[in-house]
Amino acid sequence: MKIALIGASGNAGARILKELSDRGHTVTAIARNTDRIAPLPGVTPTAGDVNAPEALADTLRGHDVVVSSVHFSVTDAAQLIATVRASGVLRYLVVGGAGSLEVAPGQRLIDQPGFPEEYKTEASAGAAFLDRLREAHDLEWTFLSPSAMFVPGERTGQFRLGTDTLLSNEQGSSISFEDYAIALVDEIEQPRHVRQRFTVGY
Repeated sequence: MKIALIGASGNAGARILKELSDRGHTVTAIARNTDRIAPLPGVTPTAGDVNAPEALADTLRGHDVVVSSVHFSVTDAAQLIATVRASGVLRYLVVGGAGSLEVAPGQRLIDQPGFPEEYKTEASAGAAFLDRLREAHDLEWTFLSPSAMFVPGERTGQFRLGTDTLLSNEQGSSISFEDYAIALVDEIEQPRHVRQRFTVGY
């Protein structure tokens, strides 16, 4: 497929980019600084900024899928969703956050005692982004939340999927960027969570 990846140079974005390339997709890798984008087969580094919506919409136009991997706290959710809409691309996958996942019915992770203060701004913005997506009935969106610990690691291919509840095991709640990328690209290739949030963890 022809895929536009916004935020291709970030921690998650770079792993998603490699996974897409390894699977033979054609990728427009979008970042403010294209020097940080790894040279990979089928990848075209392209300068772009979520805060320049008209130019970004032009860049996205003609792709089969748009993926965004950006920090929510510095992104205007309504503007970015409108940019995807303006591009005419229907399928939109978002690298989500874990804060809006539930630890028990009606109890979000972000609202629990001990949730790190330094992550609250980003987590709150991620939850608000998901709320905005849920109103976008004209887009085939998917929001993939990682586990609580979203960290560099190995590409094992061994993980679990869930819906709105935080996944954890005896080691805690975690997923590597590399295994997250597998789950996201699997969803691109075989959509199972259209207009839904789902999560991945060990």
